[in-house]
Amino acid sequence: MVLRIVSPEKVLYKGEVQMVKLPGTVGQFTVLEHHAPLVSTLTAGKLVYRGASGEKGIDIKGGVVEVRDNNVVVCIN
Repeated sequence: MVLRIVSPEKVLYKGEVQMVKLPGTVGQFTVLEHHAPLVSTLTAGKLVYRGASGEKGIDIKGGVVEVRDNNVVVCIN
């Protein structure tokens, strides 16, 4: 699946990943390939993703995520 992490200033990451962990407003959740479509708000915490070069994380202050058709778009503050 393709993950895009964007802020108001720039695209922070775009690439193929196997997994994304997100700090949702009502709790942390994980997105894997073929996940059901969803839109969720995010709270302060760590966004973690696993790609070809291993697992990486980004501290975020909040934002929103949309998951649809193996595309994960995260807009962070």
